[in-house]
Amino acid sequence: MKKFFVMILAVGMAWSLGACSGKYGEKGQGEESGNQENVLVYGSNDYTRINPALDEHGEINILIFDGLTAHDGNNRVVPGLAKEWRFDETDNTYTFYLKEGVRWHDGKPFGAEDVKFTIEAIMDPENGSENAANYEDVQEITVVDEHTVSFKLSEPNVAFLDYMTIPVLPKHLLEGEDMQTADFFRKPVGTGPYKLDSWDEGQAIYLVKNEDYFKGTANIDRIVFKIVGDDNARAIQMQSGELDLALLTPKDAKSFQGQDGYQVYRMETSDYRGILFNFRNEFWRENREVIPAVCYGLDRKAILDSVLLGHGITAYGPLQRNVYNNEHVEHYDYNPKKAEQILSDAGWEKGEDGFYCQNGEKLGFVISVGAGDQVRMDMAQAAAQQLRQIGIDCSVEVPAQVDWANQQAYLIGWGSPFDADDHTYKVFGTEKGANYSGYSNEKVDEFLREARQSDDEQIRARAYDKFQEELAADPPFAFICYVDADYVAVDRLKGISEHTVMGHHGVGIFWNVTEWVMENETSVRN
Repeated sequence: MKKFFVMILAVGMAWSLGACSGKYGEKGQGEESGNQENVLVYGSNDYTRINPALDEHGEINILIFDGLTAHDGNNRVVPGLAKEWRFDETDNTYTFYLKEGVRWHDGKPFGAEDVKFTIEAIMDPENGSENAANYEDVQEITVVDEHTVSFKLSEPNVAFLDYMTIPVLPKHLLEGEDMQTADFFRKPVGTGPYKLDSWDEGQAIYLVKNEDYFKGTANIDRIVFKIVGDDNARAIQMQSGELDLALLTPKDAKSFQGQDGYQVYRMETSDYRGILFNFRNEFWRENREVIPAVCYGLDRKAILDSVLLGHGITAYGPLQRNVYNNEHVEHYDYNPKKAEQILSDAGWEKGEDGFYCQNGEKLGFVISVGAGDQVRMDMAQAAAQQLRQIGIDCSVEVPAQVDWANQQAYLIGWGSPFDADDHTYKVFGTEKGANYSGYSNEKVDEFLREARQSDDEQIRARAYDKFQEELAADPPFAFICYVDADYVAVDRLKGISEHTVMGHHGVGIFWNVTEWVMENETSVRN
């Protein structure tokens, strides 16, 4: 199986906005009917490709593509490319009726064949999609006619409508292409509110509004995803006026609070952080009993307050921002004495240097952190210091590339504001596409399957209760906290839905981008 893990490049650069101004802001360029175009510059991490079928977390996806369904500001499922649908309980079949007259950015008509092609590409194990588990129940896809497509499931999946928000790809441009490496993913064509204009690698991705968008033309003419992969550099460029919108660290966002010309949006998310234990690594296969000690050895409140300035909540599980959260599971509240007792009971002895040893081997492991994410780095360093204080020799590294197969641990993030199946089944289920820890627990698998197969809320609640209890008894992660998303925008930008709960990486702010407005549109950037 081909497996492709997309790495977000850490590029910290001070790139002058003159590039944006020269392309879109100067008089005589970017004019329509004599009116100066307005441009929104967003501080973005880098992209190696734009491939929403295989990769999940790109903020840019929702601007270029659409799914059959969509999510509104309350994260409820609403029509997208499908105007309506029906479900036949007798054979677990969903039938979607597509909107007519929708065209791809290249002018070709969108239709049911595109939908079938996209989902089959995701399901194909050769393509290595982390989203494949969402569609593993799909038994048959039938193109009824040009504007009707049906999905027969082998068993019920109550989250299926949520998963049909996945962006649809054009069959006529991708059929026969390699879904990992096709040039299309550097020159994507969608049906969304914005079209790719150009891509200056490592610098910026330029989008122009789709005048023929089926939901209505956007107000902002152009959006620039300016590549600023380093958190600190993003704050500097926000202050210097090179950016109009950016997700900043809580510490950086605080400096904009009350400052003229800026608006700070502190937004709730379902996005949690924790230490992922890599069970493919021999250390955890041999020392799994150490994990509860790690969990008890973390002072989550101290990390939340020092790193995030309290912008979030302490974490004990993956569903705390979901209706099915079970607050009665073991929280692993900070208890260093209990952590040390667990280690002693497991045969570890504390040496003169203060670290536990067994059979001549010092107890310790390394937490890997992705480059450019200052918050995760600070969390990992704080966690490592706390663990050293209880006798675990923990350190932090920033590898050039994340080695999912061999690393010992990783400062992970997950979390979804949608159905509880999302970011649980594929993250903790045995050998699922987003299970990067190699975690496997038969009871967890059983409870997750039970929960996704019933639309009875009581049955689902019982199943998710049992899932969370088993996950707490056999932890795949040492959960740390849920993070708020601190977006900073120029106050000329209007329309951000500040009460919408954001998803993983704070993604979701662009859900209503067609309604956004940049005031003083005739002003020229310098």
